[in-house]
This record gives sequence, C-alpha cells and structure tokens, in this order.
Amino acid sequence: MFTGGELDYARGRRRPAQHLAARFCAKEAAAKALGLSDGLGLREVEVVGSEPPRLRLSGRAARAAAAQDVELRVSLTHSRDYAAAVALAETR
Repeated sequence: MFTGGELDYARGRRRPAQHLAARFCAKEAAAKALGLSDGLGLREVEVVGSEPPRLRLSGRAARAAAAQDVELRVSLTHSRDYAAAVALAETR
C-alpha cells in the first residue's frame, strides 16, 4: 500500500510506524477529497517530502483531480498513539 519512497522515508525515522500511519490517513483523505467513495489504489497517492508534505497522484487519482481541475493539499499529524491527515481539494 506504500510506495518505495514512502517506505524509505519512514525507515529513516525513529518511529517508522507513526509516519506510515499518517501517510495512510493522507491516502484515505485524498480519496475522500476527490469524491472517490469506492476508493482507489493506495499507491496512486504518494506523500512526498515532509516540510511541507505534498501529494503525488497517479492513475485514477490523477484523472479525478484533472477532471475536477483541482490540486490536493495535505496536512499530516501524529502522536505516539494516533495519526490523522486532512486533504483539501483546491480549484486551480
């Protein structure tokens, strides 16, 4: 469900699971922001970078964003026990 880049990023952190959990939340938030209620391939949304994090879309996610003429912005957060993300679809 994670891209090689996401796995590499997490492995370089002290608590990789927290970072992967936040990235999973971002993927789910992106699907909702794009209105893809039946989901998408989780590798179609990749979280790149961290300051600030950005989303790289491919496949169905990229087609949905292009059809809606939106760009997704994302915010991630995590603590020891919880992770969350918010995705915002912004008109270009």
